[in-house]
Amino acid sequence: MKIKKIAALKYFRAKFKILSRISARKAAEEAFKLFCTPLEKSTKPLPPVFTFAEPLHFQLNGLKVTGFRWNKGKPVKILILHGFSSSSKNFHHYVLPLMEKGYEVLAFDAPAHGNSEGKTVNAVEYSQMITNIINLYGPVNGFIAHSFGGIALSLSLENTMQDENTKVVLIAPATETATAIDSAFTILQIKNKKVRTEFDHIIFEKSGHPTEWFSIKRAMQNIKAAVLWIHDEDDDVTPLTDAIKIKELNLSNIRFIITKGLGHRRIYRDEKIKNEVVNFL
Repeated sequence: MKIKKIAALKYFRAKFKILSRISARKAAEEAFKLFCTPLEKSTKPLPPVFTFAEPLHFQLNGLKVTGFRWNKGKPVKILILHGFSSSSKNFHHYVLPLMEKGYEVLAFDAPAHGNSEGKTVNAVEYSQMITNIINLYGPVNGFIAHSFGGIALSLSLENTMQDENTKVVLIAPATETATAIDSAFTILQIKNKKVRTEFDHIIFEKSGHPTEWFSIKRAMQNIKAAVLWIHDEDDDVTPLTDAIKIKELNLSNIRFIITKGLGHRRIYRDEKIKNEVVNFL
């Protein structure tokens, strides 16, 4: 872990320790804001494949959302969705192989990510972005979603026209939001149970749904698309244990690939995994 991140973590731990004693609600509000705030944006230049992409943009909740399109007008459209504190440029190596298959390729930066505006984002807002993309540039026939993009996509697909001909690739998806919150609280050393209760209250107040509702396992009951689910045993961000609970349901529309040693981010950069994804789509 970089020194800057270590210093920030120590600061936030001390901050929440004090806030938890003063006001559980205030601590929860600050924790929710932090939970929805990406780490610093990458300053790396766009990969070469983006130089011949068509720039796209639209407004979402008063913010400008930016994206890219390749191979406009092709009958099959694929949408690439990045994870938290990431951006569309991290998935550049999927663009050319998909173009070579004759597909139109779309990739967008979620609010507060990449070139899109905003400082925070949550699963509801990300899913709204996806629905907007489908309405504006669709219909979309296939999706690649990593991590946070996976839970957002599942929420969008529940309310989108999709069937067994729709193809979805979930790479290390954030399967259970409750698990992600538990992990964040552990890292921040927030031990006050009242803070967690207030945190759940904030989610309900903002969305009208309890924390447990934000679950790919729950959403899969309403998704008919053909799904390729790729997860690594050594994923330390979105644990395999949550994915295994879905695997054990033996849903006929989901095929699992479980890897070893690729972790949470290297998995989508792996050449073998890329080939599996492109072939599936």
